[in-house]
Amino acid sequence: MTETAKQNNRPTSAARGGVRDGAKPGGQQFNDKNRRRSGGGGGRGRTAQAETEFDQKILDLARVTRVMAGGKRMRFRACLAIGNHKGKVAIGLAKGVDVTAAITKAFNQAKKKLIEVPITNGTIPHQVELKFKASHIILKPAQVGHGVRCGGVVRVLAEMAGISDLSGKMLGTNNNVANAKCMMLALADLRQPRTSAKKLAAAKVATQVTEVAGVETVENKAESFTTAQKPRTPRIKPANA
Repeated sequence: MTETAKQNNRPTSAARGGVRDGAKPGGQQFNDKNRRRSGGGGGRGRTAQAETEFDQKILDLARVTRVMAGGKRMRFRACLAIGNHKGKVAIGLAKGVDVTAAITKAFNQAKKKLIEVPITNGTIPHQVELKFKASHIILKPAQVGHGVRCGGVVRVLAEMAGISDLSGKMLGTNNNVANAKCMMLALADLRQPRTSAKKLAAAKVATQVTEVAGVETVENKAESFTTAQKPRTPRIKPANA
């Protein structure tokens, strides 16, 4: 038998019931690409959780053009605000080839710049006034039930942070990006009201002095009362005197 006949008589891999390279017995292919598709995506759950935790709103969306050597390149710029309505808020500014890419980049950038806003009874703890370039913003605390009485991006960021009562004023410019940055700087400048160390020390010393003085006064009163109530012993003169 010649070599050609021997090769023809050899059983093929399919006839042996074997498996082809990169495939399972059921006919489904199994390679690195499918493994990545089926078992990958471990970090996508964390991203989805972050997206559900923070609410987002677009503050400004514009189409920008850059002149290159080969011509003009058009892209989209998105300014996005995120917040959890519990004191955390941030803004993100990014560009992308399309609107979706720009919003995604802005969201990822905003997550890295979250700040904690101090809130007291639904409002800010004190008045703050801040200027940033052409933007000028004034924020004042308000009573319960007053509501957020300010417009534009100031209102959006205040609601994202969880502030329910606020009086605000925007001066200088109508640029949403500049006003958003100025608002974030104003919120970051807020501080919780606290007593200074000197006042605490003085109050502590005054309390201690009052307590000590009160104890001494009570003891002196007790001694005087005891002395006044003591019966006097009569003196007896000797007979030989």
